[in-house]
Amino acid sequence: MRCVIARFPFDLTKSGVLESMKGVKPEPVTGESVIIGRRRYPVKQVGQVITHQDRRDFSGGEVLRAMARLGFTCRALPEDAPARVESPMQRASAMLGTPVSV
Repeated sequence: MRCVIARFPFDLTKSGVLESMKGVKPEPVTGESVIIGRRRYPVKQVGQVITHQDRRDFSGGEVLRAMARLGFTCRALPEDAPARVESPMQRASAMLGTPVSV
């Protein structure tokens, strides 16, 4: 399938992506991700491996659309997830193992 990522056309196949990602250790997932095989990879890592481009050259959305069209399971950031805000006192007490309610 022909995909355009960072203004460059790529001919991607599901088997080609699986082969490219074979042996690549997943980085910690903090946002959007793609499940390839039995592993969950951050979108930017997948884009970098399959395009050989710098991560700053493309958006995660471009890679998500391409991977979804190839049939991979994609996980987007939940929009309704509230950001957890901790006070410095809560952070310190969590590190010491003593609960403090503020």
